[in-house]
Amino acid sequence: MDIDQFRKRILFEDNHLIVVNKLAGEIVQGDKTGDESLLDTVKDYIKLTCNKSGNVFAGLVHRIDRPVSGAVIYTRTGKALSRMTEQLKQQKIIKSYWAVVASIPDPEEAELEHFLLRNEKRNKTFIVEKQVQGAKQARLDYRLLYSADRYHLLYVRIHTGRHHQIRAQLSAIGCPIAGDLKYGAKRSNSDGSIGLHARSLEFDHPVGGSRILIEAPTPHVFPWNLFEGQ
Repeated sequence: MDIDQFRKRILFEDNHLIVVNKLAGEIVQGDKTGDESLLDTVKDYIKLTCNKSGNVFAGLVHRIDRPVSGAVIYTRTGKALSRMTEQLKQQKIIKSYWAVVASIPDPEEAELEHFLLRNEKRNKTFIVEKQVQGAKQARLDYRLLYSADRYHLLYVRIHTGRHHQIRAQLSAIGCPIAGDLKYGAKRSNSDGSIGLHARSLEFDHPVGGSRILIEAPTPHVFPWNLFEGQ
């Protein structure tokens, strides 16, 4: 691996945590595709930089979808993983996203609440009625940040961590994410990505408890290049 190039993607690093700016198209951990995962890359990085032999530990705290870019937290110790996972369960990790959509939402700022049902066979989430068996409540806040030629940038903060939550909920209000054919976008992005980026993470450090805020720069490609300098 090119350690220098990978270091440029590291947003935060100490003896307990590594926060990485994931590229669209990467998987956060191994799956049935057998493709190399970001978790594998993190382990290789630790092995090379710490001169360790054999297996090394790295723990994944949370996931983001393959076509999504942005900040992902990995831990370097089991203790840190346990504490970060507990913060996630208690909703103490604040996760904010940027989303690019082709329609201006009405209203331009609101809270969305839906009930979602995941179809694992189709790898898709559907908006359903509350009483549907297996339905899970999903909440997020959004607001319009900027508008460019034909596209608009939204700030999104999620309050629940449901499968494809942002993608499904924005589609439900007529604002599918750019490039997201699965949820109603009219055209794909050339690199297979979608216009969704895990922009920031805020959490308590697992050792010491200091509050940490991390922001992930957006990719320098469409549709993000429409909003560079904003």
